[in-house]
Amino acid sequence: MLGTCLGKLKLENPLILASGIRGNTAALLIRAAKEGAGAATSKSCSLTPRTGHANPTMAGTEGVFINAIGLSNPGVQEEILEIRRAVKEAKIPIIASIYAKEVEEFAEVARLISEAKPHMLEVDISCPNVHREGAMFSSYKEDAAKVCAAVAEATKIPFSAKLSPDVPNIGQIAHVCVTSGAGCITAINTAGGMYIDARARKAVLSNWFGGISGPAIKPIALKAVHSIRKAVGEEVPIIGTGGVSNGIDAAEMLMAGATAVGIGTAIAARKEDAPFEAIASELKAFMKEEGYTKISQLKLEE
Repeated sequence: MLGTCLGKLKLENPLILASGIRGNTAALLIRAAKEGAGAATSKSCSLTPRTGHANPTMAGTEGVFINAIGLSNPGVQEEILEIRRAVKEAKIPIIASIYAKEVEEFAEVARLISEAKPHMLEVDISCPNVHREGAMFSSYKEDAAKVCAAVAEATKIPFSAKLSPDVPNIGQIAHVCVTSGAGCITAINTAGGMYIDARARKAVLSNWFGGISGPAIKPIALKAVHSIRKAVGEEVPIIGTGGVSNGIDAAEMLMAGATAVGIGTAIAARKEDAPFEAIASELKAFMKEEGYTKISQLKLEE
């Protein structure tokens, strides 16, 4: 009932551990599998190690979380070892997330991480790289296209381009990513935001700005996924990510046009020992109640 496919990649259920949440090591990716995830995405890695931002890097209230971790990671050479172990032991598809500061670096990281034989790559072109006037690679369709073309040239492993909602036309960006070699789209990354402590007269995060996640961004994610589906057609898989906390949220994301559903903040917020399994059960219960027999039937009525 819950099976889905990302291109040729088969998932037993559509729930995917999103990048950045419990994906730092092979052990945590394996843990996601044991908790019922259909696939798991690693935390983004770069060509060389990165320490990230100084504390405080996270803050939140009910339903709204903000972080500026700074993409800390041990570098691609260490990540190869973690991904290789996860692929061997997790028994679910493993998606290796990568990011870089330059187009050529994206290609090099993709080439190197491919040695670990992940089932898919996720190319994060929506992290806060200082590229053109402080913009993300996904801010301009020309830059997004260059990255995707370079990665497609560097590896034979299928990849998904991860996009930001902070653009005028996310569907247009998704379309050029697909025509430039991306076989899938992940949407959305966190939305940019800021917290201020009025009494201290200071920004709460050391980096001042961060990415908003949690239930508050679900409407933004739903709109983005729907827009992308309209732009790329029915055949391109979409990993809908952002604000999904339960089975009904997952159903809504699938109705918006997603093929699979990325879950991040909710995994830390929910109290079950197997949160993916619990959300999958909620989704299955909804489908049975409404008369659905497979997730491809979850569509909006026009």
